[in-house]
Formats: sequence, C-alpha cells, structure tokens
Amino acid sequence: MTHQDLDVQAFINRHPFSPYQWLVFATCFFIVLLDGFDTAAIGFIAPSLLKEWGIAKPALAPVLSAALFGLAAGALAAGPLADRLGRRIVLLAAVLVFGAACGASAFATNLDTLTVLRFVTGIGLGAAMPNAVTLVSEFCPDGRRAVITNAMFCGFPLGAACGGFLAAWMIPQWGWRSVLALGGIAPFVLLLVMALSLPESVRHMVARGAPAERIRAVLRRIHASGADATRYVLAEQGARTGGGFAVLFARSYAVGTLMLWLAYFMGLVIFYALINWMPILFKEAGLPAQTATLIAALFPLGGVGAILFGWLMDRYDANRIIAIGFGLTALAVFLIGQVAGNVGLLTVTVFGAGALMNTAQSSLPALAAAYYPTQGRATGVAWMLGIGRFGGIAGSFLVAELARRQLPFGQVFMVVAAAALVSMAALLVKLAADRNRPAAGGPALRAQVDLH
Repeated sequence: MTHQDLDVQAFINRHPFSPYQWLVFATCFFIVLLDGFDTAAIGFIAPSLLKEWGIAKPALAPVLSAALFGLAAGALAAGPLADRLGRRIVLLAAVLVFGAACGASAFATNLDTLTVLRFVTGIGLGAAMPNAVTLVSEFCPDGRRAVITNAMFCGFPLGAACGGFLAAWMIPQWGWRSVLALGGIAPFVLLLVMALSLPESVRHMVARGAPAERIRAVLRRIHASGADATRYVLAEQGARTGGGFAVLFARSYAVGTLMLWLAYFMGLVIFYALINWMPILFKEAGLPAQTATLIAALFPLGGVGAILFGWLMDRYDANRIIAIGFGLTALAVFLIGQVAGNVGLLTVTVFGAGALMNTAQSSLPALAAAYYPTQGRATGVAWMLGIGRFGGIAGSFLVAELARRQLPFGQVFMVVAAAALVSMAALLVKLAADRNRPAAGGPALRAQVDLH
C-alpha cells in the first residue's frame, strides 16, 4: 500500500480558517471571558463586603488572593495533565469546577467560607485558561497564530470589564451575591456546548499517537481533503527536548522560560493590584462608590488592543512589540495617580492605561504558545500563567501593605507602575537570548499515525 502523508500543520496553513475552527475559537473565547468575569468579580463586590460584613480593608486580602492561589495551583497541575491526557478533557473538568465553586460562593455567610470557595474557583479557572490558549493556538495557521490567539484572549479583560458593569447594575438591585450566582450559572450553559462540539487538538492527537480516525474526523471538518491521507504526521523542530516539563528547561528554552515567567508575574502584579483595589482607592479619593466602580471597570476593557498587537507580532519581533507595550504601561499607570481630582481625565487615563497594560499582558500567552513545541506547549503556557498568578497574589497584598503604610494616592500608582518596567526588561532579555540560543537539536519531529 502506498502511503499518502499529511502534515497536519501544513494542512492547517494551506486552507482558509474554517467555520469549524471559528467554533473552536468562539468556545474558547467564552471560556476565557467567564474566566475573566469570575476572577475579577471579587474585586467589584469588595466594597459591598466591607459594608455588609463590617470588616476592615486589610482583612479582605486573603479572600481577594484566595482565587489567585487556586489559579496558580490549577495552572501548574493542568499543563502537564493536558500534554498527557489532552486539552479537551482538562477544559471540560476545569469549567465544571469553576462554575460549581463560583455558584456556591453566592451562598457564603462568612469570610472563611468565601475564601475557601474562591480558592476552589481559582483551581478551575487556572486550569481553563492555559488550555484554551493552547487549543486555539494549535488550530491556527502559522501566519495568523498571534492575532487569532490574542483575539481569543481578549475574552479575559472583556469578561473582567463585564463583571464591573454588571456589578454596578446588579448590586444595587439584588446585592453582591447575584454577581457570584451569575458567575456560577453561565459556565454550566457553556459546558453543554463544549461537551457537544469542542474537539481535541489534532496536533496533540498526532504527537500522542491517537487513532487515525479521530484525527481524520477533525481535519475533514476543516477541509474535505483532510480525509484523503493515509498517514498523518507532524513535522516540528524541537522534538529532542523531551515532553512536558522537560521542554521548559531544555538548553534552547531555559532563559526564555524564566523571562516569560518574570514578565507575566509582574504584569499580574499590576492587573490585580489595580482591578482589586481601584474601586476602593477611588472611593477614598472622593468619588461616589458607583462612579468609582464604573471607572475601575474601564481598566480591563482596554484589552481589546491585543488584536492589534497580535497583527504586529505576526509580522515583526513579538518580544519587542510586547516590551514596548509594557514600557508605555509604566507611564500610563503612573499618570493615574496624578489625575484623581479630575473625573473626566481620570476616566480617559484609566482606559488608556488598561488598553496598554492588558494589550501587553494578553499577548504573552500567544508568545509562549508560539515559543514551545507541541509536546510541551500546554505545560509551557500553563506554567507561565501559573507562576504569574503569584504576581497577582503579590499585587493584592502589595496595595494592602501600601494602604497600611498610608502612602499617598499618587505614590501607590508609582510603585505599581515600576512592575511594568521589569516586564519590559525581561522581554528584552528573552529577545537577546532567542537570537543567541542554540538550535533545538535533532531532526524535525515526525509523529505519524497510519490509517489501517
């Protein structure tokens, strides 16, 4: 029998982005949107918690950071699991966990219970995000990978922004519990759609030696010619680094791995410091509570700029593009602390800072997904996100400590802005290391599955 080989990535590159691939994109977009909504919800209900439960601001730090500990744990565990078991099964389990836990949080009666439930919510959220990024990336053509992956990742800041707008509308009418209840119901609707329509990554199936009929069934939904091959292969450099966690610290990837971790860590210091504390800081600066919440909600909304960055990353050096974004973020966050007395100017500045910061941060998963080979991609993306989550924890405690030390409003934002300069420096180091790194070694990977 004469074998007709089909390289699955070359096949994806060769054909237009199909309705089936858009279905994968849309499903993962909504996973990430709900991730952003559920992650940010606690910050928007924080002022109501302070009032209803009569607690001091520093006491909020554990509940604000509990989900972040869970996010880290979920991401660190889910990456290696997804590289072994597949992206789809881990995504289904993750959405089930964070939907159930967020819904249960609406019934919490004390701070300790809410803290535990936020931790469990975080485990599901942490497992969902990197696998959504990885799955979409592996269905993308090489020439459009960054822009499509970044567009999908825009769901996270949009979800966080929706949380703010919905909280400002829902809390006065139904109380803070209604926000968490919505964050629990929506994932179960999405879970039904996922169970019926979400496929496994064809790149992962070939790399793991899955039955050829499974690969064939997915490829022919992208284009009918996907059913013509008798053998499916994956030609990919970097195969000799091993699989899973071994990829991250192979000689060709170690410096880049550490710099990605540092950049993402510092980016989340900024994001969670501001998304969790801006409503409270603005209120203390003299703004009405509802106005403070609405202005703070503009910060994550700016992440839609990641689509532009994705377009630039597909055409120019991605490390340099994102580094510039973080440099501009440092300036913009600093300016927030200087304009609190002018509501109009504050509104514009918060939106601008959010556009820059979230655009840069939202571009990092696409950078990581393109950096690692298939057999370690989910682990590489997940560990960057997981290690980065500790930056979110640090950001939540950072502002609590600055408040305890009674730093002026402007100085709080100056300290937070410094984190963006560190992210910029980390990406410039990665850029230099990428230019000098040795070849991955060995011939291209040819994982093959015969159709018998």
